[in-house]
Amino acid sequence: MNAHLRPDATPRLEDFPYRLSDNVRFADLDPNQHVNNAVYATYFETGRVTLMKDRSYGLMPDGVTWIMVRLDMHFRAELRWPGTIEMGLGVVKFGRTSVTFDQVVFSEGKCVASAQSVSVLLDETTRKPTPLTPEILANFQRWIRRGAKPT
Repeated sequence: MNAHLRPDATPRLEDFPYRLSDNVRFADLDPNQHVNNAVYATYFETGRVTLMKDRSYGLMPDGVTWIMVRLDMHFRAELRWPGTIEMGLGVVKFGRTSVTFDQVVFSEGKCVASAQSVSVLLDETTRKPTPLTPEILANFQRWIRRGAKPT
């Protein structure tokens, strides 16, 4: 069992090795004039997909794909439009066929949401989970969250 980081601890963006920026869109708002809770799932998806489907990182060899099987979100503060966000992602655990990520959304230096997500490697032909290869595990090493010690 891996030692998990405390989920209630305030995340720091610098602990997340994979980062990207995006804009808050007017369409992201709900009637309360803040970003709708469902939109955060899209923000977290953008972070995962941008990393994992970029073939140059070697995380998705031919014949396999990734599917998300779990997403646990923690809403920490309101996010309003207009604005920009910074998203961070870091690996915290490896399973036989899965990778667990901690993810964050920051705005103006403040963490507005965090999540933990689990993605499973899937054989594209059989549509069944397939074990992580030594090559995939090696290619993930640069994306391990600071303070995490995945096995």
